[in-house]
Amino acid sequence: MKVADFDFFLPEYLVAKRPLKERSNSRLLVLHKDGIVEHKRFSDLPSYLDKGDLLLTNNTRVFPARLTGLKKSGGRLEILLVRKKEGNAWEVLSKGRFTGTLKISEGLQLELHNGDTAYFEYSGDFMDIIWKYGNMPLPPYIKRSPDESDKETYQTIYAKKEGSIAAPTAGLHFTNRLLNKITSKGILLRELTLHVGTGTFSPIRTKNVEEHSMGIEYFEIDNELISEIKEVKASGKRVISVGTTTTRAIEGYMSSNCNVFSQNGRLKGTTDIFIYPGYRFGIVDSLVTNFHLPRSTPLMLASAMCGWENLIKAYKEAIAEGYRFLSYGDAMLIL
Repeated sequence: MKVADFDFFLPEYLVAKRPLKERSNSRLLVLHKDGIVEHKRFSDLPSYLDKGDLLLTNNTRVFPARLTGLKKSGGRLEILLVRKKEGNAWEVLSKGRFTGTLKISEGLQLELHNGDTAYFEYSGDFMDIIWKYGNMPLPPYIKRSPDESDKETYQTIYAKKEGSIAAPTAGLHFTNRLLNKITSKGILLRELTLHVGTGTFSPIRTKNVEEHSMGIEYFEIDNELISEIKEVKASGKRVISVGTTTTRAIEGYMSSNCNVFSQNGRLKGTTDIFIYPGYRFGIVDSLVTNFHLPRSTPLMLASAMCGWENLIKAYKEAIAEGYRFLSYGDAMLIL
């Protein structure tokens, strides 16, 4: 399977730079697995869910992981915090292989080694300092600098557990009012945690799809949720997953494509599951997702759910209809 087979032309003007003022006013393209397409609003989502279905979300919280530091030479360097390591060390992404001191603020500086490991020096609570001096890690395709408003808008309303360097963007469309409407229909609203890391958004650099390796990402799932999902499936009802990260967490665990241990009633571990066409879903029946980049792993996961021919036909229709793409864009429901 060639990566090039998942290419398409995405006009630059369709990449959403800012979110809508009202989250649930985004458009919703409903794609049935027989290829039929409907054009709706995200606020119409409850009409496609039935009593007894389970809507599964990712409650991870994005933190302002982009930091800009001043070198002793006077030059500036931006780093992206990726994953906490032992002690005060973090895995980071940066341009080049700089080794030396970066001053972020009067109370925060770091020693960067080879451009990929930062050792921080600070006083006080680390995350409080990061929220003060860091910027939200907007994807580069948005092509603007993040501002203070992104700390709220680039976050789902149900975000709880801090640890992501990218938002689970399919969840950005929900409002409290919409969630209340969903639960009032007798639909089960449940959550898990997958901290979005480089595995979700790293570009595929191989020629063949099967040769790509996903980076590991951390997840947590309540033991009770696993039992509840099994009951829902046994009753003939559906599990609707909100986003590709939610999907990778639950399918990664249920397919044993993970490293996991149980602690205090929670399953904790990592997964590097890569879902692309040919994958047989064991849990997820339907998917709420955004419109993705060409050649990307989230695009391949979505196509595994409905078939590439159906998906690319729907994407071409979405482009013709002026749908907004990517993180701050519109949504799709694959039934």
